[in-house]
Amino acid sequence: MRACPSNNSLFEGREAAHGSTFLDVPADLLAKVDRLRTYVPVSLEAHVALPARGDESRAPRNVEVPLAWLRGFLQVQSAATLPSSTCSLAPIDLYNLLFALRTRKAKKAPRALRFELVPGMQPRLVLEPWELVLECHGPKYQGNAPAVVRTFGRQRLAALARLLPHAQGVRVQMLGPGLPVFWVIDLGPATLTLALTGWTESGWSSAAAFDALMPRDVPDGLAEKLRNRLRKEGPLSFEVLASGTDAPKDAVRGALQLECLRGRVLYDIAKGTYRPRELLSTPVNEAVIRYGNEREERAHRLLGDGGAGAGEVKLTKVHDVVGVGTRLSGEVVDREAVRSFYPGFLLDLEGRVREASCGCPHYRRSGLREGPCEHMIALRLAYARQRAQEEALRQTPKGRALIRAETRSYVRRDEAGQEQVYRVSLDGKLVSVEWGPRLGEQRHQRLWFDTDSEARTAYFTRLESLAAEGFIDSAGGAV
Repeated sequence: MRACPSNNSLFEGREAAHGSTFLDVPADLLAKVDRLRTYVPVSLEAHVALPARGDESRAPRNVEVPLAWLRGFLQVQSAATLPSSTCSLAPIDLYNLLFALRTRKAKKAPRALRFELVPGMQPRLVLEPWELVLECHGPKYQGNAPAVVRTFGRQRLAALARLLPHAQGVRVQMLGPGLPVFWVIDLGPATLTLALTGWTESGWSSAAAFDALMPRDVPDGLAEKLRNRLRKEGPLSFEVLASGTDAPKDAVRGALQLECLRGRVLYDIAKGTYRPRELLSTPVNEAVIRYGNEREERAHRLLGDGGAGAGEVKLTKVHDVVGVGTRLSGEVVDREAVRSFYPGFLLDLEGRVREASCGCPHYRRSGLREGPCEHMIALRLAYARQRAQEEALRQTPKGRALIRAETRSYVRRDEAGQEQVYRVSLDGKLVSVEWGPRLGEQRHQRLWFDTDSEARTAYFTRLESLAAEGFIDSAGGAV
């Protein structure tokens, strides 16, 4: 998405209109764009050319897009409204990143671009699997807590190479593992927003992260009220919209997210404002774009979405395999089939499915060649929702009281780029700590307490002190 400020001279005397269109740019025009220079005056005129008699190739035409593409587009637009970790880079940082990607080719997983963010320090970019650290030269990270975010689809950043001579600043907005990453390029008179996501037909499991963050309960009429206000008053920020209603902020954010998913409202990431934008002349049929296919629809019914459940989904085993991924096993009671199935698969470090198995007819017939069965999708969705609930509950005293055994690893890089690692474990009344350089000798400490409560308090106090010292939870960027 490209945006120009309202005071831009290109639009003097013109009235802005909301909508979307398709522009077919000839290849010869793109070649001429590469030869543009700042010292040469340029004028660009765009108009609808009527076809000559007998020449229908230049006639205006409507472009029909698949429903799967429309669904993905609206999901990315809706995801832009979610809270995110934001960092700023200098144009030279983007150049260094593109140069490193162009001169290297990863032959094994993982192939992530990892952001290491520490408050008060400049961001670091780490290229996997080489663990190549790129020190950034932009502003310092202004977040409240250290964070590490792993993103995928980094090769598509090569599309930004042509903008480097014109870039004045770069801002990256990261929502979390499996969710889109937004790159906002400041070009002076205009801004370009590029959304990158790893969602593909084969990477179906990544969409579960977005599903776990979708609002479940939105007050009736709130979405329409917010949309009407945007139509009357124009682009508004979230704080302004939230202050004009009695509904809680979470409900307002959920309503705006749903309106973006319906194609009625657009969130401008570059300006941080919402504005009305009817993507289609008629409202989007949510029943058509809600699910990617019939198997995904059946998976949601198994989970009980939208009413009485057609089954029951249980996670029987979650096994984190260091350096490999997460192995999931479960039991799905399918009431329509009047039997139970036992799906299982391995999620690798990039969120892709390996070593899948299920006893249903779909999997026995085609395996994963036609995509996962509804039982695998239901198990993946259940796991994503459970993870989201556990992380939210973990921030409350009630949730922490339920933790009896846990291990967390925290890392921090020194000025020489060497990693210092802290591994803190809680096991009943015992708190164990291991620390030292990643490739050096580790020191050990074991602390026994009289009660589980005292041990748990000491455990979380140690984690909070590590975060305050700039250590990053290494599990924060896990898939």
